[in-house]
Amino acid sequence: MDEQIKKLQEMINDSSKIVFFGGAGVSTESGVPDFRSVDGLYHQKWKYPPETMLSHSFYVSHTDEFYEYYFEKLLVEDIGPDAKGPKEIKPNKAHLKLAELEEKGKLIGVVTQNIDGLHQKAGSKKVFELHGSIHRNFCTKCGKFFDGGYMLTHNKDDEGRYIAPKCDDCGGVIKPDVVLYEEGLDGNVLNGAIDALSRADMLIIGGTSLVVYPAAGLVDYFHGKYLVVINKTPTGRDGMADLSISGSIGEVLGQIEV
Repeated sequence: MDEQIKKLQEMINDSSKIVFFGGAGVSTESGVPDFRSVDGLYHQKWKYPPETMLSHSFYVSHTDEFYEYYFEKLLVEDIGPDAKGPKEIKPNKAHLKLAELEEKGKLIGVVTQNIDGLHQKAGSKKVFELHGSIHRNFCTKCGKFFDGGYMLTHNKDDEGRYIAPKCDDCGGVIKPDVVLYEEGLDGNVLNGAIDALSRADMLIIGGTSLVVYPAAGLVDYFHGKYLVVINKTPTGRDGMADLSISGSIGEVLGQIEV
């Protein structure tokens, strides 16, 4: 690994427009569960398959059950000014190093499939959240914004059962600004990610199996000098990468000097 870290360092030193493309593996080191690993959300037993419960049609037809899964498994952190719980998810070495690279003018964008907001929490400014964020929630009737803290404190009935949070102005159901199955990606976010990838001279892919489309297909817009893949398991891009490192994204990036 020492030789691979040295090579990665040399590539980063030689680059000035780096883009990072990441997935769930970037946040697992912060305690956020992923989906497809042995202990991931997709291997846990629920009344319905997770893919079904995270679909738009299920959200519409089984709203309260959607929110039970959302609050138990996706909204894993107590967030917002009204949050009352003790759990705080903190950025790890990968998030912090990427923020440092941006601050030093080396990184021009983070393209993430995650919805936890940890890149921004670490200090990153140019973040393209392909699948939305748990920190943004909107009333489906009047459009009023609500933070995660409101969602956490308005999500149960008097008997302690999960329900859909309601708008305190109009009573409409509040929906998280996350992209569910059957929903399209946000056009502005998509275009921003494509622009960054097309301008990059180096692309680092980390913590993702690259099996979720259309997000994974965005890496085809990269035509720069260096392609690096850092992941614990093989991906479909390993063979075309200039450098492929099997390991923890946090441990690898944590050794880079900026």
